[in-house]
Amino acid sequence: MLTALTGVFGDRADAVTVAGRTASYEELLGAAGAVAADLAGVPVGAFAVTATASLETVAAVVGGLIAGVPCVPLPPDAGPSERGHILRDSGARLLEVDFARRAPAVTSASASAAASGSAFGSASASASVEDPALILYTSGTTGAPKGVVLSAAAITADLDALAAAWQWSAEDTLVHGLPLFHVHGLVLGVLGALRTGSRLVHTGRPTPEAYAAAAEAGGSLYFGVPTVWSRIAAAPQEAAALSRARLLVSGSAALPAPVFRDLERLTGHRPVERYGMTETLITVSGRAGGEVHPGAVGTPLAGIRTRIAAEPGAEIGELQLTGPTLFSGYLGRPEATAAAYTEDGWFRTGDIASVGEDGVHRIVGRASTDMIKSGGYRIGAGEIENALLDHPRVREAAVVGVPDADLGQRIVAFVVADGVTGAELTDFVAAHLSVHKRPREVRFIAAIPRNAMGKPQKRLLLEGRAG
Repeated sequence: MLTALTGVFGDRADAVTVAGRTASYEELLGAAGAVAADLAGVPVGAFAVTATASLETVAAVVGGLIAGVPCVPLPPDAGPSERGHILRDSGARLLEVDFARRAPAVTSASASAAASGSAFGSASASASVEDPALILYTSGTTGAPKGVVLSAAAITADLDALAAAWQWSAEDTLVHGLPLFHVHGLVLGVLGALRTGSRLVHTGRPTPEAYAAAAEAGGSLYFGVPTVWSRIAAAPQEAAALSRARLLVSGSAALPAPVFRDLERLTGHRPVERYGMTETLITVSGRAGGEVHPGAVGTPLAGIRTRIAAEPGAEIGELQLTGPTLFSGYLGRPEATAAAYTEDGWFRTGDIASVGEDGVHRIVGRASTDMIKSGGYRIGAGEIENALLDHPRVREAAVVGVPDADLGQRIVAFVVADGVTGAELTDFVAAHLSVHKRPREVRFIAAIPRNAMGKPQKRLLLEGRAG
């Protein structure tokens, strides 16, 4: 899986930089080998690591792959309840990692195993690429977090498809500052670099200043979530530095159209958006050098098939998909795993989407919170949110449907804005979209609650727990 650690690209002294600390491939492999030795000494079904932005986290994940023991990354800011649940549910032993420790005798057989595509350097002769490699816990918006089991085969298939879509190679320097306990920051942002051989610069925190500094040092491929890109777009000098980059990629939530346009104006780049979930990895994306447009997440990656499960006559419906990047199941929850699939074996994403005649996908939102049925119309919240964000006085917007005796659901917009009234915003949306899509109510709040990846937490809005 981790081709860069086989010596194919040489031993770059600056191969991996995390929060200002740099290591070569040899140094990383040595530290990871020490982790693998610890895991071999005390057999466990899984191990956990507090996934700080550090070389220790990178070494822990690579060490687990070497040993053939799945890693459970813990959010560093997890409270006692969440942390305890993840450790109990996974049965994982918490491991402390010292990057200074070295195990120089990580054999060439390990490297050969990685190059051939088998389980990377597994200590077990019976290990398979279909065995668990990572167990990532979902955000738990509908109950306690569930462990999503990802195999080496799924991860490898996804990274190779993304490398082709983004023309991602060993000539790149990948820059990001995303958390290392999610797919975006860890699978794409760390394992992707070790698969393609691109240098990795993790900025510690994804600030505009850090991204600009990395650009001046040769950064070519940038990952960010909408919150990151919004802050960069609000810092014109730092954004201009990214004109040196080759490709900007946005994911984990919808990139607001105004931010897309600001980035294009300031950097000269039209950001590529992509779509995925923890359970599926990345399945749909725009292409480097291809046509990209605000609100569009592109076309399916190699090996992925998609379909829209829509009611007769409807243009939008639930996105369902199948392909080699899908998870192995929810840890210890066979019923939940079975419920995630249709009778004919397609994964139910729970996201509402449309697909144009050109095959380009647009994500409207989550079926649970973003599909609004009002007055007989099926309305996607994301379309209204983008319309609101086009108003010069609006900084943030989140739209939900609430029960209504007459309409079934009425459209309510939560907005962060100054110097504008709710009636003005309602009229603004009605002038840009169909009249039936206008908010029936506008509530002004201090901030939209978001999770670590920048996704709006609409459940908190509905519960009245907004800023």
